[in-house]
Amino acid sequence: MIQAHRNDLKNGVGAPGTLQSAVIQPLRLPRGRSIYEQALGARFRELHPRIQERFSLHSRSGFAARGEGTMHSIWHNKLAALPLQIGTYRHIMFPESGREVPFSIENYAYADSLGRETVTWIRKFRFPRRVRRFDATMIYSRERGCVVDYLGNKQHLAVDIMAEPSREGGIRIRSGSQRFYEGWLGFRFPDSFTGRADVHEWYDEGFGCFRIEVRVRSPLIGDVFRYEGSFRNTMLDTRSAPPPADVLPLRIERRE
Repeated sequence: MIQAHRNDLKNGVGAPGTLQSAVIQPLRLPRGRSIYEQALGARFRELHPRIQERFSLHSRSGFAARGEGTMHSIWHNKLAALPLQIGTYRHIMFPESGREVPFSIENYAYADSLGRETVTWIRKFRFPRRVRRFDATMIYSRERGCVVDYLGNKQHLAVDIMAEPSREGGIRIRSGSQRFYEGWLGFRFPDSFTGRADVHEWYDEGFGCFRIEVRVRSPLIGDVFRYEGSFRNTMLDTRSAPPPADVLPLRIERRE
């Protein structure tokens, strides 16, 4: 049984012009190291306590995180519409743009069938005519010395992730080398044909909410995809129950 532990805000996400005040102490999760603690080492303590809470999930923590809010702006480059449309079949980005789009994100930590600490990133964008998903699962790779982000619901794309604290006490994530895996096939994408992501998530104490900015840029056409918005976070007491089936990938990729 999964129980909601608490929300950041009682009256919704802090939107520009509506100051919220909420002083909530972060949860103390059971001992264990999340994949982000492994990646950041001692610098993990530079993160704001609320960011630490969201990024401390591990398979023995007994908690998950669910965020709900609004993406104030979503934009895509029309030159990239075809590959973005293809990506929708594997829940990897999408060719829609809009403003004030309802948004949710689900983070569950578990050990996958290979015994790897894994965290889900299930993002849903509720446009007027359809709901778009952007799915990912992340692990920490000792072999590569960084977090590896498997994009999509079948883990076909593996992306190296470099993380560091930001000046705001948030976490900044930048993508690096990208690889494609399908059956016996496996290759590294040339840099000129990749979209490099720059993600910044931080906690806004003035408005009592989390904020996020995402930008994907290509060396060939410039910005490919962007969104920015805010959300409140609920820590879910999972009682160590397995994650819901609809947040898990359809296949597991062994190669990192």
